[in-house]
Formats: sequence, structure tokens, C-alpha cells
Amino acid sequence: MKIMEQPNYEELSRFENYIDYHFKNKQLLEEALSHSSYANEKKKCRNSNERLEFLGDSVLSIIVSDYLFNNYKDLPEGDLTKLRASLVCEKALHVFAKEIHLGEFILLGKGEEHTGGRERSSILADAFEAVIAAIYLDGGMKAASKHVLRFIPKHAEKSNLICFRDYKTVLQEIIQKNPEEKVEYVLAGECGPDHDKAFTVNVCLNSNVIGTGTGKSKKAAEQMAAKEALTLMGYEETL
Repeated sequence: MKIMEQPNYEELSRFENYIDYHFKNKQLLEEALSHSSYANEKKKCRNSNERLEFLGDSVLSIIVSDYLFNNYKDLPEGDLTKLRASLVCEKALHVFAKEIHLGEFILLGKGEEHTGGRERSSILADAFEAVIAAIYLDGGMKAASKHVLRFIPKHAEKSNLICFRDYKTVLQEIIQKNPEEKVEYVLAGECGPDHDKAFTVNVCLNSNVIGTGTGKSKKAAEQMAAKEALTLMGYEETL
């Protein structure tokens, strides 16, 4: 297995073959594959994939929501929400990323490289979302949908049969019983080097902190915050 240590067109082309999409703007793909640890080493000459990850998260959610809405017509809103959560969570995206050999092509800093960053679930999941955004910006929603829907149908069937424990969804369903209540997740802090960061998130109800969680990714920290909130609210039976 050949690892891409710096961007070159031969390796980018090999990745494009894996994803069955060829970029008009190769710089978008390079940015999608550039982890923050690599970007920091290269200073101002390289952007990390964090902004693309932000956009890719939303594009992914729209595509998956549209697919589930049109293909699972008998499922109520609550079940659709849980099914979608199981398909866009870090664990699922890690599986999708492995299917396209994404770990071979991510550009990492030396520290991240030496500590197994190519296999780290959070890094692969974030890069997968960044690639979605890059395809969307380069080829539009149709191209992005084609890419995402390579993975979703077969995994949706499997996920629909499994009881997925999504603490954020459980908490949201409880809070929604009171329409005037509002839940939001706030990043409280992060620590550690780029290759071993830990994120802390507060879940707030009407601006009051009701739970705090820590994880190796922001999404994992949000889940842990929601779990703590459910416990403190006396909903242990849902966990």
C-alpha cells in the first residue's frame, strides 16, 4: 500500500478512481485531504480540510435526508431521524472512508503520522465529509449525491434493523415535548496536540448547562454530553 505524503497528481488520480469522480479543480481535492496537522506544518501555504468538513456535514445530511424521505415512506419522523443519525455518525463515516481507501491519501503532519492517524476514526470521518464538500463545490449537488449514495442504501437497510443508541436524538425527543424549550451544544474547550486532541462540549437547555461530555471528536463529545444530561434528568432507562 502506497501512502500519499504530499500532493501529487498521480496519487490524486488514483484516489479519484476509487471515488469515481475526477475533479476539474484539483486544489479542492488537495484541501479536502489536508488534515490540520499537515496544514499547520506547511503554515500559510496550505489550508486544512476543516472548513470543507463543515460544509460536507450539511451536504451529507441533506442527501441522506432526501434519500430516507423518499425510500422509507412508512417510517415516522422520529425513526427517520434515528436512521439518519446512524448513517452520518462517526462510526458509519469511518466505514465508508475505509471502503474508498481514504486513509492512504490523507495528508498528515509528522506527529499524527507516527501515532496512527491514518486509522483514526475521527480523522477519516472528517476527511470523508470534506471530500463530499469538495465534490459538491466542484461538480454540484448531483455529483455529491452520486458519491454519497454509493454507500447509503446498503447501510441504511442494515442500520434500520439495528437499535442505534443516539443520545442526542433521545434527548431532543424528550425536550421537544415542551415546544418552548431549546437545546444547543456549545464547544467548551479543547486540549492536547493535533494528533491527540480532546474536545469538551456542554449541552444547554435555554442557555443553562445540563450536561458535559468529552471525546476525541466534537460529535463524540456531544453524544457524551447528551448522555450525561439524560442521566441527570433521570432517564437512565433510555441509556
